[in-house]
Amino acid sequence: MKLKQSVWALLVLCFSMHAFAQDPIAQKYAGVITPKLGKKHLRILASDKFEGRETGKSGAEKAANYIAKEFKKLGLIAPVNGSYFQEVPLVETKFEVSSFTANGTTLTQGKDFLFSGSGAGKTITASDIVFIGYGISSDNYDDLKNMDIAGKVVMLVNKGEPMVNGVSAISKTSAASDWSTSRSKRLQNVMSKGPGLILAVSPDVANSLTQYRPANGRLSLKKANVTPSTRPSAAPIVSITPEVANNLLKNSGKTFDGLKSAIDRDGSTQSQPLKAAISLSYGPNLKDVRSTNVLGYLEGSDLKDEVLVFSAHYDHIGLTTDGGLDKVNNGADDDGSGTTGVLEIARAYAKAKKAGKGPRRSILFLLVTGEEKGLLGSEWYAENPIYPMANTITDLNIDMIGRTGEEYKGSADSANYCYLIGSDKLSSDLHKISENANAVYTKMKIDYKYNDPKDPERIYYRSDHYNFAKNGVPIVFYFNGVHEDYHKASDEVSKINFDLLAKRAQLVFYTGWDLANRDKRPVVDVKNDMPNSR
Repeated sequence: MKLKQSVWALLVLCFSMHAFAQDPIAQKYAGVITPKLGKKHLRILASDKFEGRETGKSGAEKAANYIAKEFKKLGLIAPVNGSYFQEVPLVETKFEVSSFTANGTTLTQGKDFLFSGSGAGKTITASDIVFIGYGISSDNYDDLKNMDIAGKVVMLVNKGEPMVNGVSAISKTSAASDWSTSRSKRLQNVMSKGPGLILAVSPDVANSLTQYRPANGRLSLKKANVTPSTRPSAAPIVSITPEVANNLLKNSGKTFDGLKSAIDRDGSTQSQPLKAAISLSYGPNLKDVRSTNVLGYLEGSDLKDEVLVFSAHYDHIGLTTDGGLDKVNNGADDDGSGTTGVLEIARAYAKAKKAGKGPRRSILFLLVTGEEKGLLGSEWYAENPIYPMANTITDLNIDMIGRTGEEYKGSADSANYCYLIGSDKLSSDLHKISENANAVYTKMKIDYKYNDPKDPERIYYRSDHYNFAKNGVPIVFYFNGVHEDYHKASDEVSKINFDLLAKRAQLVFYTGWDLANRDKRPVVDVKNDMPNSR
């Protein structure tokens, strides 16, 4: 019995040593991924020349061309009928107000009000409006109690909450409730009641108007039988200043300031209909927009019909205006770092294949457009795959790997960690493969904070891997966490930790190396509901 146990223990030990043995070939080509090469790519991708790489703009086209040239240099196959570009048909929908009058006075968009709308074109006319206070519905204070505002024009105070002698009417403390701190809670509450038009009043609108310039429309995929009139629509929102609100109410015998003061004085609601002649006409203006995904393909050997995907999004948010001046949001981390990571990984695999050490499975390097506009490029690819989704074994998606996130600043692991999301959502095999790659090679701290289904950030649904996951393809998402420069002009190359970027990219490479060369693909064995929301 003791002998049998000893033999069994030896077998287990041998198996364990084999399972966790380092592969010198994998290590050799992981060494191709370097901070120096990462800096070379990112200094170009996140330069002012590329104007923030906004989807549909010339800067994004320059970035796409750069990526395609790099793929060609590496000798990757151009898989889209001989091209590296997959056209992603987009349509820009801009809702414009053709006329807005109040009590016979014409109001001008960008000068007197800001507008947000959706759905089909419409004209709204009314001889009165309903003042609904702060638009709050809570246990202690309810502006909408016993009120039917369906289809009506409503006016609300869109900042703060009733504070009586420094005490909130909602929280009953000196601290403001989430009705004040949330950017959208009150508007969502009012919209749920089905009004026809919302007049949102705030002193902050005055500052927004001074910086106003016609906004870009909303981008969406151009699909047959899908138009603004077929999409769900909500009440349009007209944002105005208290001064404009007072003008709207001039025939009612009331003023906005007076109504708000009455609420704030004793916490009593002042919801009521008021005489005001309103006429608003608006509708969508549609324009086709050109953008592309960029694809490079490396053919495998005996398992070449199965495909492993490395993905990242190359787009960012473009230009913003500050004090009348355009600022370039270069997006060095978001997601210049991920794009750089994929280019480095592609180079490593291309070198391996050239040396006769290529992968058994084929690899698709997929740099997508439109992530910042709603995961549009990856959605288009998932619906129009160049290689069947059924043959796609995993997507390893990289979005922001060049920085230290807020939670790790000053910690011992600040330069040796990575957040991983989704590795266990569909496949227990994939999770083990991912864990093993780190344990054997990179030995970083792996943080699964954002993998928690209860995490409020819902990161799992917010990058391009999700369009693979909801089609049953196992995924791993690599992320450095949020930081103070997220979606700001200060997300610059000078703040990138290139050693950390390279190490995280090597983790992705090693995980992919195992996936591309093992005998069996990861089994999808975990049931996971996929809500179609972000």
